[in-house]
Amino acid sequence: MQYTEKVMEHFMNPHNVGVIENPSGYGKVGNPSCGDIMEIFIKVENDIITDVKFRTFGCASAIASSSVSTELIKGKTVEEALKLTNKKVVEELGGLPPVKMHCSVLAEEAIQLAINDYLSKKEAK
Repeated sequence: MQYTEKVMEHFMNPHNVGVIENPSGYGKVGNPSCGDIMEIFIKVENDIITDVKFRTFGCASAIASSSVSTELIKGKTVEEALKLTNKKVVEELGGLPPVKMHCSVLAEEAIQLAINDYLSKKEAK
């Protein structure tokens, strides 16, 4: 399996790894067939994602997808971040092998869950 240089860079040196205590929003997704688990934590102030962290248990594609997707939403408004697609994640990584495309979908889903969690907490106030 051939990975792009960018995938390897984000796999070897992932950005935004970690946990945010008391996050504004939290999302967790998993894929039982491959065993990948992805957690996304976001901090939101004035509807802008000021910080984002992730924990991913999975393959190089899953870790790279998590890393690049956090980079893509940091500093964006919640509305802009909700528009992030797995296609954009794959583009940013310079492509993924077809059997690894689901990793980019996991990243998109985890971010959407974290944002929806934030929005539901905001509405509850």
